[in-house]
Formats: sequence, C-alpha cells, structure tokens
Amino acid sequence: MGSPFRIIIYSGDDSTANKAAQSAFKRIEDLNALLSDYRDDSEINAVSAQSGTDKWIPVSKDLFDILFISDDISKKTSGAFDATLGPIVQEWRRATRKGYFPDEDLIKNALDKTGYQKVKFDKKTQSIQLKDKGMRLDIGGLGKGYAADEAVKVLKSYGIKSGMIDAGGKLALMDGPPGEKGWKILISSGRDSIETIEYSNVGMATSGPTYRYLEYDGKRYSHIVDPKTGIGLLYHVRTTVISPTSVEADALATAFSVSGIKEGKRYLKRFPNNKVWLVETKDNKIQTWNTIK
Repeated sequence: MGSPFRIIIYSGDDSTANKAAQSAFKRIEDLNALLSDYRDDSEINAVSAQSGTDKWIPVSKDLFDILFISDDISKKTSGAFDATLGPIVQEWRRATRKGYFPDEDLIKNALDKTGYQKVKFDKKTQSIQLKDKGMRLDIGGLGKGYAADEAVKVLKSYGIKSGMIDAGGKLALMDGPPGEKGWKILISSGRDSIETIEYSNVGMATSGPTYRYLEYDGKRYSHIVDPKTGIGLLYHVRTTVISPTSVEADALATAFSVSGIKEGKRYLKRFPNNKVWLVETKDNKIQTWNTIK
C-alpha cells in the first residue's frame, strides 16, 4: 500500500511470536494484493476498470467491507472523506512527482469522475456498481488502518495480547508492553512542540503534509485533496485521531483534515468515542482543536 508495516509484539515464547508475526504479515500482504492501487493486478484496480458498464461486480468480502465502511464515513462527513478520488489523486501524484500545478481542465475532468454517491452496493450478492465511466477507487485513506485492524485479529488468534501495528503511521494499539498502562506515542504539532500521549486498545492516525506535498508558486499544497475543489489542502498542519478502530482513525484523520475545525466539530458528534487533535494555520495564525487531552 505504498508504506512500510511494522509489528511489535510481546509473547511468552519465540515460536508463538514468530508464527503470529508471520501470519499477520501474510494477512497484510494478501490485503495489499486486493486493495493497493499501486498494483496493476490488484482487485480494486480490476473493479475500477469496469466502471460505467452498468455491471454489478462481485467483489471479495474485504473489498466490499472496506468500501461499505468508507461509504458510511463519507455520508457522515458530507463527503469530506471519499474513496472515489482516484482520478484526482492520480493527477496530484504526477504533479507532485514532476513539480507542476494541474490546470483547471485536468482538475475538472478528474473531479467529474468522482463522487461517493456513484458507488452502489448489493449486500445479498456482495457486489458493487460504479455508475460513471472512468471512475477509479482509491482506499489509500483507510486501507492501511483496515489492514492494521485485520493484523490485530490474527495476533489475537495466537493468544497475543500486547502489541502494536504501525501501518505507515496508522497505528493499531493492543495492550501496552508488560508493566505499562499503554503505548507511549510522540506527536509533533507540526511546528516546535512535541507531546507524549499514552493509549492502549485503540486505533490512532496522524496526517499532515510534512513529507508529501507540492511546492508551487510559494505555496505548499498537501497530498490530501479536498473532494469539492480537487486541490491539495493549503492550511492543514496536522490532524491526529484516536478511535475504537484503526480503520476509523485512518479515515477520520483525512476527513477532519479536509473539513477543518469548524465543520469537524459538527462531524465529530456522529462518531462516538473518537478524539481529535487538529492544527491548522491561516494568515500565519495557528488554530488548534484538541479533544485528546
């Protein structure tokens, strides 16, 4: 999924630890084969290739489940999260790699092929339909979180209780290390300050333009794209979300980054047991919304 995965576990013996870790990595690799839009042979790319054909496309349980989760979060955030942004994400990847700013026509044409409302679900047949030709699914905003949650399920099946999955910065935390209440996690504000928080048995995700961004005409555009404008975020500094699951934290870190503080406060009411720490800057003024502390 374009990111390294790391597993830290505590077990009573090496044999169990090794078997559990190998099985968890195998589960992650299987999901990568299904869900990664970086792979030409992935299931998600094969499904996208059938968009606009009026076909009901039978899909694997994993792909159906993750798209269903995505659809629910899209509805609750008024589209601030959207798994159909593949066409516009592809444009921004190319632009970031080559250092140019996508022109209006490119953005408009890509946006015309997006919209979470254009994905239809049939639970009985475990099938989906992509209404418009040229649609491209991209679950990069929650795929790593989903994989981390699934890896935790594998570890628990081996009796592992204490562990952490780091899925490219998206965390699935189990019980803390022996003798500890939880896992101590360092969070940077994106400026100078660093905070340490301690949690267990939650999902955690942080998003920000620290490493992936487009610098153009004196402005820094985030790799996170606003589904309404098709343009990378300008004011986002950092968003951290703590949720009951890693997949929810992963998706909401993107959604709240897009929504910003004002709208985010409204959306948070729809997600019980979630905590947010969002930092954004406008006109050189930093604004912070923090429900974690």
